[in-house]
Amino acid sequence: MHLDSIATPDEEATGPEGDRPAAKGAKFIITAEQRGAGGSATVTHSRKRARALISCPSPPRRPGFISVTVVITMTTTEPATSLKHRHVNGSASDSSNVESHAQDGDVRQWHAHAQKVKLKILEQIQEHVSGILDEALDEPVRGSAEHLTKAKGKKAAKTSRMDDGKVFLARVSLLDELFEISHIRTIYHMFIAVLLIFCFSTLAVDYIDQGRLVLEFDLLVFAFGKLGTVTWVWALMFLHTLLVPYYSLVAWGSLYHRVQSKTGLCAVMFLVVSAIQSCVLGLLPLYVVVHHQLPPASRFIVILEQIRFAMKSYSFIRETAPAVMKNTPKEGLNPRAPPLSTYLYFLFAPTLIYRESYPRNRNVRWNYVAVTLGMICGSLFYAYFILVRLCIPVFRPESKQPLSERKMILSIFHSILPGIMLLLLCFFAFLHCWLNLFAELLRFADRMFYKDWWNSTSFANYYRTWNVVVHDWLYYYGYRDFLWLSGRRFRAAAMLSVFIVSAVVHEYALTVGLGFFYPVMFFLFAVLGVVFNFTLNDNRQSPVFNVIMWACLFLGQGVQVCLYCQEWYAQIHCPRTGNGFWELVTPRSWSCQR
Repeated sequence: MHLDSIATPDEEATGPEGDRPAAKGAKFIITAEQRGAGGSATVTHSRKRARALISCPSPPRRPGFISVTVVITMTTTEPATSLKHRHVNGSASDSSNVESHAQDGDVRQWHAHAQKVKLKILEQIQEHVSGILDEALDEPVRGSAEHLTKAKGKKAAKTSRMDDGKVFLARVSLLDELFEISHIRTIYHMFIAVLLIFCFSTLAVDYIDQGRLVLEFDLLVFAFGKLGTVTWVWALMFLHTLLVPYYSLVAWGSLYHRVQSKTGLCAVMFLVVSAIQSCVLGLLPLYVVVHHQLPPASRFIVILEQIRFAMKSYSFIRETAPAVMKNTPKEGLNPRAPPLSTYLYFLFAPTLIYRESYPRNRNVRWNYVAVTLGMICGSLFYAYFILVRLCIPVFRPESKQPLSERKMILSIFHSILPGIMLLLLCFFAFLHCWLNLFAELLRFADRMFYKDWWNSTSFANYYRTWNVVVHDWLYYYGYRDFLWLSGRRFRAAAMLSVFIVSAVVHEYALTVGLGFFYPVMFFLFAVLGVVFNFTLNDNRQSPVFNVIMWACLFLGQGVQVCLYCQEWYAQIHCPRTGNGFWELVTPRSWSCQR
């Protein structure tokens, strides 16, 4: 500590006429103030008749910089008029030598007293400044220790997350945030305007062709036919998924810590549950779809629910079985099983990762539910108008002419617009509206169902952000479990296996939903998708690659819409003549001369 200056009370304690006031009743206020990176502190004390200023020299600017200033200020309890009055009385008695000598003695005593006060003040200042500096010097050490502790905590939390799996947080969907911006909301209004134009154009064409306004939505009625059959088969799948995996887990958990052959018990239970799952959740929906000849939309409802129930039941067993195995119950007690209500909530929650609890909102916003439900209905009508106005007139054959290369290429490019619009509609209607609808009804707070996939500069990032719900399931139960079984080796094989599984499931849904096998999706996903994933990877950060990604999406959607529409009408006009294997897997559009 360095003492810059001490102002003696000679100048600070003078009265308005230049004489010194008496020492009686005066006191001092000592204020020490610390300023620095760690905050500030102030210490105040009172002493008699002095003022001093002590400051530490300014060190170089760096973390932990400390500036200390100590101020001792004199205050007096006597009013100024009293000082002036005493000064006048003292001037009137200058003729008296006795009084003059007495006053000089008072001055000397006052100086001596001031020196004593000064020493005491300096001692007090020394103590307080020393304490302030000690605290200031200890603060960076504490801050560094706290920083290390937080860093270790974050590392431990990260490790815990890696061990425990997905962490759910209270988050809103990205589009809900973007719709708060007027510019983004205007783009949404533009899509609504296009929907209105489709509606008006359909009315105008029907009026010109038939002389009356026709808005029957016959395609929607056909696509969603036989909903009664869909309802009872869904209820059966739901009850099976609710009861069989749960009570199988409870029974297995009650026996696991009692039997000697734990491996044999696990093998038997696995075979039994797999057999029941294959019959009820595997074969039954396929039988209903084929036997009852369900229309396309009803088929997709049954098949997608079948896949969803299978993924949810697997997640429930995968997340709860390790906890039962690790926690040995007390003698005579069964292992703790999760409540059935939490599993029931999970079956409806918009996630495929099981947890006993999720972040929840306080209440349900019913106006949000109504608006979201209206968006879903609007998306269905949007898809109807796209198919009616842009796809059916192009691909419905009017004459049996051979499909030339020129017509194929033109059809692909014509299908780009309806293809990309259907892609955006599927994303908006399902990943945003449908999942947010159930999240709001269940007060499910984590709404991160997708990320900003439209800004992706690589297909690797696009696959991660397009559908976060499915990606999380594939990542935690496919990719990470594969690495765990292989000792964290063969990362490329793990990624490839995830792509193959995803491509097979997508192709299975399309094959059953459309009623024919045409592996366009499988080829685009499992072949070109894998190539793009390893070539257009995360190292590509230039906006040019975002343009490339969108161009590939446009072409891919155009190819899918074109080929699937051609195969749909080929199946109608050139039906199969047998039920042989090659008859079933060979596309009819390759041989049907239209």
